[in-house]
Formats: sequence, structure tokens, C-alpha cells
Amino acid sequence: MPEVQIEIGGRSFEVACQAGEEHYLYTAAKMLDEEAAVLAAQIGRIPEPRMLLMAGLMLADKTAGLQDKLREAEDRLAEKDAELDQLRNAPAPEAQRIEVPVVPDAVVDTLAEIAARAEALAETVDGARAG
Repeated sequence: MPEVQIEIGGRSFEVACQAGEEHYLYTAAKMLDEEAAVLAAQIGRIPEPRMLLMAGLMLADKTAGLQDKLREAEDRLAEKDAELDQLRNAPAPEAQRIEVPVVPDAVVDTLAEIAARAEALAETVDGARAG
């Protein structure tokens, strides 16, 4: 079981931990040290047991607040999951029929032929008048 040296509130401590957990211990000690620094700035030098107790309580208070926020986020996530399940299980919307007016090619060709004939007749009539 490895032993690591940590510093909290300007005081050194030797602490044992499980192999591979040293990083977590250093991170936790850093958090506790930051709270101890806040206490030292506000109160000044205080006895070690009191400093550790107060810093621990301050961290516990922050942790409790985070746990409340986590529960709220989990509740919102559960609501959204339920909403998503409801949408997934809802029947598909009924297909809508959309009609788009389309002029068949045969009609277009016929109209073009009629227009060409009308123009030819107009030219014939114009030519007969002029001549």
C-alpha cells in the first residue's frame, strides 16, 4: 500500500492509499487544501484538528449542493427520456396527399402545334392583305 505525502493548510501529512489511487488522493488533498487556505485567510492560524474539520465541512457543503444539482439534472434527463420514448412509440403521422398540377407532355405538344398553325394562318392572312 503506497504512502504519499500531502500538504493541507501548510501542514504535511503522510497518508496511505490503494495502489493506483494516488492521483485521486492528491486531487482530494488539493481540494481540502484550497478550503483550508480560505479558512486561513478569513480566520488566521487555527489548530490543525479544527482546520481539517472546518475545511472538510466546507467541502461537504459544496458536495451536497452538487449532489442536489446532479439529482435535478437526472430528474430532467428522466423526463426527457420519457418524452423521447413517447415520441418514438407514437404512431407515425398519417400520410398526406399532395397534388401538384402537371400538364401532360401530349397537351403541351398539341398546344404548341395549335400555336404554330395559328401563326402560319396569321402570316397567310397578312400576306393576302399585303398582296
